[in-house]
Amino acid sequence: MDEANMKILLTGACGFVGSTLACAIADALPGWEMFGFDNLSRPGSELNRPLLKSLGVKLFHGDLRCQSDVDALPAVDWIIDCAANPSVLAGADGQTSSRQLMEHNLLGTIHLLERCKATKAGLILLSTSRVYAIEPLAKLPMEVFDRAFRLSTGEPLPVGVSAEGIAENFSVQPPLSLYGASKLASETLALEYGATFGFPVWINRCGVLAGAGQFGRPDQGIFAYWINCHLRRMPLRYIGFDGKGHQVRDCLHPRDLVPLLQKQIAAGIDLHKPRLVNVAGGMASAMSLRQLTDWCDNRFKPHPVDSDPRSRPFDLPWVVLDSRQAQEAWNWVPQISTGAILEEIAAHAEGNPDWLQLSSAT
Repeated sequence: MDEANMKILLTGACGFVGSTLACAIADALPGWEMFGFDNLSRPGSELNRPLLKSLGVKLFHGDLRCQSDVDALPAVDWIIDCAANPSVLAGADGQTSSRQLMEHNLLGTIHLLERCKATKAGLILLSTSRVYAIEPLAKLPMEVFDRAFRLSTGEPLPVGVSAEGIAENFSVQPPLSLYGASKLASETLALEYGATFGFPVWINRCGVLAGAGQFGRPDQGIFAYWINCHLRRMPLRYIGFDGKGHQVRDCLHPRDLVPLLQKQIAAGIDLHKPRLVNVAGGMASAMSLRQLTDWCDNRFKPHPVDSDPRSRPFDLPWVVLDSRQAQEAWNWVPQISTGAILEEIAAHAEGNPDWLQLSSAT
């Protein structure tokens, strides 16, 4: 396989992650030929079509739920699966269909795996921290420090949790959310298909992905949503727990995935490497909503945030992934700081005053 002239298919190519990866791959690996696949159902996704065209990406409009649409795609060396309904509330919020969630996230994965089986293409599946069990995560001992939750010092912790975050051996026992279950099932099937039919599979469990151009919704793109709302003086609320915004997430720019993807593609079927790793900004990037508000107050001007301590389904006080296994196996560490990510989002928000309306329309 000629690594300098790789043929790559990006599913969900017109989404935030897919389009950002396309830009980063075009910059870092100009010899790679890229194809894109998207159903263009997400508000804002149409805006990325001219960008992909300018990069030379050959875009195909189709639906992962339809095997014939997938089978009609050109043969490639690798598929990078960025397509999913990424909301933890999907299928359970009374506004979206649970069946459609499973068709998009799980049936779509099956169709891609069947394509890999037929063509011997490798698959890189972008998964999520939401495959980890809700109940033990919700019970982690927490204390407030510097306006953010952190693990309580001196308290016993379950297997798979440390001061570095949540590791790959943390429980994946349900409940996870329908979204989390769809991604965990996709992981399992991907590994089984790869082992049975002899094509390479790598799974990257990502923390919160964030950057300029992210579609702003509170259930999916919280950093972009918060910054855009703060800048526009739109209502914001701290929801759940103590109602003070102490809940914490880490963040990662999708561009930081490219060096890892390049190494995984070069490795092919390497049985000495872990098939599945966490990929996230970790503790170095972790930030609470209150800390994010402080950053916005300094970057723009102060904006009041309401408080609603009532809990929401599937919400968690602290989700920070431990990516040390990716560092050890692949010599991978993120390069783009949280501050740089937030500044990039802020500059995009200032230059696109109607971004929330364009990207979160229903």
